[in-house]
Amino acid sequence: MAPPILSLRDIGLTWGGAPVLDALEMHIGADERLCLLGRNGTGKSTLMKIIAGMIEADHGERWVQPGARIAYLPQEPDASGFATLKDYIVGGLPETQADETYRADVLIDELNVNGSADPMSASGGELRRAALARALIGEPELLLLDEPTNHLDIAAIEWLEAYLKGWRGAMVLISHDRTFLTNLATACLWLDRGAIRRMDAGFARFEAWQDEVLADEEMQAKKLDKFIKTEGKWAVEGISARRKRNQGRLRRLQDMRAESANRIRAKGSVNITLASGEGSGTRVVEAKGIAKAYDGRTLFSDFSIRINRGDRIGVIGPNGVGKSTLLKVLTGEIQPDAGEVKIGTNLLPVYIDQKRAALKDEVSVQDVITGGGGDYVHVGGEPRHVMSYLKDFLFDPSQAKTPVGALSGGERNRLLIATNFARPSNLLILDEPTNDLDMDTLDLLQEVLADYDGTIIVVSHDRDFLDRVVTSSIVMEGDGTAVEYAGGYSDYRHQKALSAPAEVKTVAKPKASVTPIAAAQPKKASKLSYKDQRELDNLPAEIEALTDEIAEIEARLADPDLYTKDPAKFASLGKKLEDKRDFLDAREMRWLELEELRESLEK
Repeated sequence: MAPPILSLRDIGLTWGGAPVLDALEMHIGADERLCLLGRNGTGKSTLMKIIAGMIEADHGERWVQPGARIAYLPQEPDASGFATLKDYIVGGLPETQADETYRADVLIDELNVNGSADPMSASGGELRRAALARALIGEPELLLLDEPTNHLDIAAIEWLEAYLKGWRGAMVLISHDRTFLTNLATACLWLDRGAIRRMDAGFARFEAWQDEVLADEEMQAKKLDKFIKTEGKWAVEGISARRKRNQGRLRRLQDMRAESANRIRAKGSVNITLASGEGSGTRVVEAKGIAKAYDGRTLFSDFSIRINRGDRIGVIGPNGVGKSTLLKVLTGEIQPDAGEVKIGTNLLPVYIDQKRAALKDEVSVQDVITGGGGDYVHVGGEPRHVMSYLKDFLFDPSQAKTPVGALSGGERNRLLIATNFARPSNLLILDEPTNDLDMDTLDLLQEVLADYDGTIIVVSHDRDFLDRVVTSSIVMEGDGTAVEYAGGYSDYRHQKALSAPAEVKTVAKPKASVTPIAAAQPKKASKLSYKDQRELDNLPAEIEALTDEIAEIEARLADPDLYTKDPAKFASLGKKLEDKRDFLDAREMRWLELEELRESLEK
């Protein structure tokens, strides 16, 4: 590790009677890129403020290399008191560079900030970009970024990644964006139960290392409990004859019991459940040649898509490109300027808005969950006590009467998810669902969405989340088009790279006389090969035949007497059914691949 630019020793902080940080020690090297990890509520942002010198710990020592400058990006930037966003950005310059305001102009251009805008009327995304520019402008020796990707679109996130890869100072990052951390962090700091653990490897290794640490901790706890049990038996059965001689052993037993009693166990995890409603029709949405424009600007035109039951659709694009408008057109909330949208039958939609407009600051957590209807919430039609349901989403029962306005960003998002997931649905529309969620909650959310038997349409700038959840992506790049690609964000980038024209490079002419051989330029295919087209034509009949075979085997296995009369036959049919289902899945996937290839070639 490089010589430390900042060190914390024996840091302790207690809020509300519970220790947030306990004898914490950490060091930041002068050129390190660290990610600070931990669940929501463990004190990451608090620790970041202690590092920044914004709050003081109850005890301990904070040392900063003399002359080192620190810049801090908070989760919720405050630009009040500044006439324009440019003034706010320039305010990040140190006194020695106060006249170098050109730096603000460069960052304003790179981050697409309206420098003359009033900070009080700026959108969350624009204020976030301005706050980033303010943190970066003075090129501090230590850069502290708390959730820097929140409210940024993918283009801005990728610009920030590239900028930070060339950063010459140290940095500490708090983020739920796995791709962002994987691309930047060179070491990980895990804040867990008031203490810091360090791993000198990139984020890609973190989750496996975390599992190893927790498994070892659990094993040590079991050993301690077993030893206490053994010593306790000795204390009861053997102490009377050797009381004086074994006072030391008795004191050690008492110490171990105290250690076990005071052991702070890992905080519980979110238990997300998602109520499914009655199945929708096979066709959920079908759009043909739709277009929409606002103020003379075309958002999208001649766009067609068919969304079937069970599809997971991602919507990707820069902020302000028209993603929300496309969602509203597809769901029938507004009409297209041209084209036609057909909405399927029996739809039970649930919409989760990133602006959390459904949450009112003055309403209590309990009233949000129950709709003001008492002590019970209906989850999928079944009543559950509100306190029990709140615990599933990591809310303490004491928070039931807390007004929404007092909750953190992560708590508000969990509350919104808890409220909406209790309602029966077969169509989920999620607008930036990952904002402010910790990684454990994100993991569980992804698992729940994977098991959901309805249809999902999600707008997100989280590249890893898109790759894990969606099966196809609608991409809007701001040029008036919307294009569907198979797979998630990484798949879209790969497909776009393949379709992009090759870069033309100038090569010096060789001195020797060489007879040039013209490279054969393959003609770009406009349709499937004969072999692929024949396979595509035959697959529907093959899939139908497999479906019939599976139904026949299932009917035979449903005979209650088969197992008792012929167990071997029952086992054989069970194995055959499993193989047929696997083969059907493979053939359906092949049909999807060929169909998507055909459509892309025709486009």
